[in-house]
Amino acid sequence: MTAEPAPAARLTELVLLAPEDQVETLAEALEALDALSVSVEDADAETPAERALFGEPGMPAPKAGWQRSRLVALFAEVSQAHEAAALLRLQDFFQGCEVVGVRAVADEDWVRLTQSQFAPVDITPTFWIVPSWHEPPPQARQIIRLDPGLAFGTGTHPTTRMCLRWIAQHPPLGQRVLDYGCGSGILAIGAGLFGAREIVAVDIDPAAVESTRLNAQHNQVPLQAGLPEAATGAFDVVLANILASPLKVLAPLLCGHVRPGGHLVLAGILERQAEELQQAYAPWLRLQVTDAEDGWILMTASA
Repeated sequence: MTAEPAPAARLTELVLLAPEDQVETLAEALEALDALSVSVEDADAETPAERALFGEPGMPAPKAGWQRSRLVALFAEVSQAHEAAALLRLQDFFQGCEVVGVRAVADEDWVRLTQSQFAPVDITPTFWIVPSWHEPPPQARQIIRLDPGLAFGTGTHPTTRMCLRWIAQHPPLGQRVLDYGCGSGILAIGAGLFGAREIVAVDIDPAAVESTRLNAQHNQVPLQAGLPEAATGAFDVVLANILASPLKVLAPLLCGHVRPGGHLVLAGILERQAEELQQAYAPWLRLQVTDAEDGWILMTASA
C-alpha cells in the first residue's frame, strides 16, 4: 500500500473481560474486525484468585483462557477500536463479556514488528497477497500488494480468504461489483484483478475509504470508494465481509443491490450463525453455505 504507516501514538488497545467459555469466540471475532494482535491474560493475576494455565512443553495450553480472562486487542486506529467495541456489544456471544475501555499504546516500532510477523498469503496456488517488503512467489499470477497491520483487512483471516477464493473461482469479468464494508479494499481490489468492469467500495469509516483508495491506486485497480450512500443501483456481485448482526440488519439493503442473475457473497459469520442468517435473508434470497474455514463460513445466494 502507498499510505504512510500510522503514527505509533494512534495505535490503540481495546480491553475486554470475558468468561472462559467465550474467550476463543471473542478472540476470533476481534481478528475478523482486523485487530493487529489479541492477547489473553488472567484477569485475576496477582490476586488470591489467580490460576495457573500452562500446557506441556511444546504443546498448547489446555484451555483458551482463564475463568475470568482479560483480552487486549491492538488496533491501528482509535476509531477501529471503538467500532469493534460497538459491533461486539451487538453479538449474542458477547453476553457475559464486558468492555473495560480503550487506551492509547506507548510508542514503539510497530511497523518493524508487524513486518517481522507477516509473510505472503496464498488464496489459490496462483493468487497471493504479498506485503510490500516481500518478493512475490514465482507461481503467483494475480498479486495484491497490501501491508498487513496498516489497514482494515489483510487477507490473513479466514473470512477474507474465503471471499477472495470465491472471487477467484467466479471471476467477475466485465461485471459491476459492490464491496460493502470495504475496510482496506482488499475484496474490491481482488474483484478488479479478476476483471470487474466497475467497482464501488463503501464503508462507514472515512479512514477505511481513504485506505481503500490508496490501496487500489497502489494495485492499479480503478474503483469508486466512498461512504455507504455512494452505493447506488444494481450490481452483478455484492460482497459484504462484516459480522452476523450487522449483516442481518443490512439484509434488505444488500439484497436490493443484487440485480437479477447476480450474486450475494457474505462473510464474517460463524458456523453456528448460518440458520439465523438464512432466516434473515429468506424474504429476498436463499442463502447457502459454500465454504468454511476454522469455524467461519461463507454464505452465498443467486438472485
